Amino acid sequence: MWPHGCAFLSQYTHHHLVAFLLTFFSYVLLHASRKTFSNVKVSISAQWTPSVQNASSPAFSPGETWEENKLFADNGEATLFLGALDTIFLFSYAVGLYISGVIGDRLNLRYVLSAGLCGSAVVEFLFGTLTEWLHFYNVYFYCSLWVLNGLLQSAVWPCVVAVMGNWFGKSGRGFVFGLWSACASVGNILGAFLASSVLKYGYEYAFLVTSVVQFAGGVVVFFGLLTSPKEVGLCDGFATGLIPVERDPDSQQPLMSDDEEPDEDVVCDGGYYSIQQRDEEPVSQTKAIGFFQAFCLPGVLPYSLAYACLKLVNYSFFFWLPFYLSNNFSWKEAQADRLSVWYDVGGIIGGTVQGLISDFLGKRAPVLSVSLLLAMGALVGYSHSPNDQAINGVLLAVTGFLIGGPSNMISSAISADLGRQEALQGSQEALATVTGIVDGTGSIGAAGGQYLVSLIESKLGWMWVFYFFILMTGFSVVFIIPLIISEVRSMCRDRQARTHQL
Repeated sequence: MWPHGCAFLSQYTHHHLVAFLLTFFSYVLLHASRKTFSNVKVSISAQWTPSVQNASSPAFSPGETWEENKLFADNGEATLFLGALDTIFLFSYAVGLYISGVIGDRLNLRYVLSAGLCGSAVVEFLFGTLTEWLHFYNVYFYCSLWVLNGLLQSAVWPCVVAVMGNWFGKSGRGFVFGLWSACASVGNILGAFLASSVLKYGYEYAFLVTSVVQFAGGVVVFFGLLTSPKEVGLCDGFATGLIPVERDPDSQQPLMSDDEEPDEDVVCDGGYYSIQQRDEEPVSQTKAIGFFQAFCLPGVLPYSLAYACLKLVNYSFFFWLPFYLSNNFSWKEAQADRLSVWYDVGGIIGGTVQGLISDFLGKRAPVLSVSLLLAMGALVGYSHSPNDQAINGVLLAVTGFLIGGPSNMISSAISADLGRQEALQGSQEALATVTGIVDGTGSIGAAGGQYLVSLIESKLGWMWVFYFFILMTGFSVVFIIPLIISEVRSMCRDRQARTHQL
């Protein structure tokens, strides 16, 4: 149940705040770089194709023409290649998530996270800045860099979730992670601001600014992040709320619990710990769980499949919403960009509120199912939105609340729950692996979905795209039905037990 008042606040220290902020801004910077690429696509496309402006550019020698250096014949070909880069990035990112999660549980999380941030920053500098300064344009070089960028960026999310899972236990995790998962939306806003502030000087400076800021963030993380409470001598029970949960002996053990069986006698004194080794038993160290073992953990596969469907819908709004608003309502691009922010606002509020409710209930799946069922109705309503920006903004916020909220919960709080469940039998080195599996499967669904959205829109129209979104949202509920039934039954047993005690 949700801890109250000072009892909830007293379990956190300034170390928790530092870990929260550093992991939060790590992913903010990563999403800012993604948003930068999205925001400068028009400028990149113009630079890659012949035009009167480019042909007369002083960047070329008098005898040199743009026709000799163009990358694509027209804007249509450039746009298709930019879309292909999105798909390449998402697929390499998805594959990388499976790998980086396993690596994160075997190496120091701080090293892996810093390498991902700094390495990705270098690749983005090469892709968008150095190639433009040198006037080097090559399709294969761009594709290779974007594959590498996806692999490097995939190291960040499993690591930051694992660090947060180490610092924050299940008690209050839904609220804390719901608030923390706003990092993606904040990154989108920051990326748009950074790109727009320097875009007038050339798109290469947008890449330069975001890559430099991201690299600096990686350096700060390397020297400032503490990946676990034990690094500063805090015991788990004090630092993360990992305390035993009282249970009815006849009731089924919960799927997501923070009980741990220590291999050592831990003596806490004022929140700090000392370790006394047992004379009778050798001290055993926790080992990282295998990839296929993690896949077979209770709840991992259902939530992964559900997230694949849900992330498809969520990322489709991210990639296609401004285009849809401009195309369907004939609004200016700047107006569509501003209006699309309301979907992110709804997602931030939804993740926080629904995480808080799930903490109060002690269950996640029922909260998710209710939100997703309502989201299907919200999608129907939004598909019939009138040509009015105020009404459209309200419907967008509601849709973001009901879709973005559950998406944030699965990728953060629920992934941390799954990586700390009792089925691990003492091994806690599974947080990054499980997070990589869940988010990797979701990214595969998102990558494939972007092509399907463009195909459906071109053949059948936008209304059928929304029908597709509704279908995918329904599938996300179907995949977690067994978990919903199990958690509802557990809630009923708990209520009956309390009734008998009265």
